[in-house]
This record gives sequence, C-alpha cells and structure tokens, in this order.
Amino acid sequence: MRTLTALLLLVGAGAIGTSASARPSTPLPPSAPCSNATVLSSWPLARLANQTIVVPAQETQLASLVPAARAGYGGVILFGTSAPSGIALQLERLRGDVPGRAGLLVMTDEEGGGVQRMANLVGSIPWAARMGATMTPAEIGALARKVGAKMARYGVNVDLAPVLDVDGRAVAPGPQDPDGFRSFSGNLKKVEADGVAFARGLMAAHVTPVVKHFPGLGGATGNTDDGPVDTLPWRRLESGALPAFAAAVKAGIPAVMVSNAIVPGLTSGMPASLSSKVATGELRDKLGFKGLIITDSLSAMAISGAPLSLTVPEASLRALEAGADMVLFGPASSTRNALALAGDIARAVTAGVSSGKLSRPLLVADAGRVMTAKGIDLCPTR
Repeated sequence: MRTLTALLLLVGAGAIGTSASARPSTPLPPSAPCSNATVLSSWPLARLANQTIVVPAQETQLASLVPAARAGYGGVILFGTSAPSGIALQLERLRGDVPGRAGLLVMTDEEGGGVQRMANLVGSIPWAARMGATMTPAEIGALARKVGAKMARYGVNVDLAPVLDVDGRAVAPGPQDPDGFRSFSGNLKKVEADGVAFARGLMAAHVTPVVKHFPGLGGATGNTDDGPVDTLPWRRLESGALPAFAAAVKAGIPAVMVSNAIVPGLTSGMPASLSSKVATGELRDKLGFKGLIITDSLSAMAISGAPLSLTVPEASLRALEAGADMVLFGPASSTRNALALAGDIARAVTAGVSSGKLSRPLLVADAGRVMTAKGIDLCPTR
C-alpha cells in the first residue's frame, strides 16, 4: 500500500508541473548480491540441464570429450583399466574448453582390488575387504590420501568410492552379489570406521569421495546391472546399513550415490534412484545431507529392462524429480553415442521443466550443488 501511495503522489506531482527528472526521495533497494544461485538463476534451461549430466568415455580417448566440455556438461566419467601417462595435460586442455569458468568434474572408480581405472598411475589398492581385514582406519585413510594425491595430480577430482554397503560375503562382485570384496566388512561398525577413513583420506587430497550405494546394497538379491533387484527389507537396512551413511554425512562427506535397487518397505517397487522417498525423504530430510546426490548408472537393466523399461532420458528426468543432482549412464559403445544420449537427456530435462514435472528452482539448486562440488565461484568480482 505504501509503494502504491508513493507512486500516486509522484504521478500527481508530475501532473502539476514537477520536472520529468524527478525521483523518489528514498533510494531504491540495492540489487541482490552476486552468488552462484543468482548467476545460475539467469542461465537458460538447456545450460542448467547440462550441468546435471555426466558423460562417459574411455580414459584413452579424452580428445573425444572436447564436445562435452564445450557443451558445458557438469562432468565426465572415465572408464578403462590403464590411463595414459599424459592424462593430466589432456584434462587441463579439456577444462580449458569449458565455457564461462564453470569447471568440470572428472570421475573414475578407484575403489581397490578389481575396481580400479588408473592403477598404473596411482598405484594398486587392495580390495576393501582386504583393507578391512588387515589395516586400521588410520592406515586406510593414509592410503586413500596417497592415492587421492596422485589422482589430483593427474587431474581427476572425483572418486566414485568408497562402498559403504555392509556385506561380509567373501566373493568377487558379480551377478549374484554386487558387493562381496568391495565391502569393507559384514560388520556395520567396521564399515563405518573404514569407509569414513577412506573418504576423509580422499578429501584431504582434494578429491571428492562419493559414498555408495545409498541406502545399502549389502545382502541384495542380485546385481542391478543385470535386472531388477531387491535390497534387504527397509526395517533391516535402517539398523544394519543406514548408520554407515549417517556417519558419513555427519563426517561432512560431500557426495552420495543412490542405488538402482528396490527397497522393500520403502520404495513401493521403484528403484531407489527414482524414488523421492530415498533421495529427498531419507537422505536430505532425515539425514540432513546437503551435498551432491548422484545416481548409479541409469543404463542398468534394473532401469532399462522389464518391468520399468525406461530410456535413460526418461529415467534421468525421474531421478532429478526424485531429488538427484546428477545422473550417470554408460559406458556407451562410443563417446559419439554418449554425447548423443547426453543431448537427449538434456532435452528431456528441459521439456520436464517446461511441462511442470520438474521445477526450475529445483534445477537451479541441482546446478548449484554441482558448482559447489567443483569448487566454482561464478561471481567474477569476488
């Protein structure tokens, strides 16, 4: 009412001869201070959508990722078993192609044992089960810091590890058990201590750890790469698996990966990665996690196979609606195909915002958490 009255008085003054250059006597409020949120709010939808997408490629074909960098995708994930010695220079050049100083998350899997992508450069790490059985948490943390320092030196800033699933089965991971040796132990307290130590070691080396597979895959009925899978019932996960993730959140872990498994008693037959009850309800609201939420690969048969039969773009939109910030897929048959699929995902996300399925403020918040994970400040004057 006060604003309307002032405007009427000003107009009235002009009507009786006040100069056209007259201004209100009180100063106008200053514009909002610059922040990542204010900058991102001005970005077009397509650019915001691209920040939520991670493009896969072979670590020996980094030049093929130049279009991904120039398109402003939020991250890339590197597959393979032997990284090129010149990877640091190649990744530096790739980051130079990213528009607007927006940075790039470069991800890989350095868990240990049979799950390493660049052991030839960073050194061999034992299986998590071996570390848990033979090393103290302090020793595990020191090893992770040493490996993380080498990863950072070569330009890789995200490790999709450690596994916080509680699984004591002494088997190699495979169709019947996605964890096995990837788990530190079948004992919850040991997984908590060792997993958090590994993650903290990476953080000390300025590499972002991604704890996985929330809310826990230990004891699952199979591997989500191969088809639909159930975890243990939610009541058992709450006491036997969730505390490890709660400990990680309390320790300030910056990123969490959500699994593609169905959680009986919680997700009503829906994979955790597509359920708001998991990412939003449990991880954000109940555990108070404020960092980056990443999906497991949405190319998995648990998503693309029957009964869901979702395409990666369809699943990506659902995952973002559910509370994820970034989506993973692949590996694709070629980087060219991966880029085409990334474009399809971006179009599905922008269409989802246009149709009202996904809110623009939510997409801005997703991109904001991606920027935080990159350590990027978009305000040039600060």
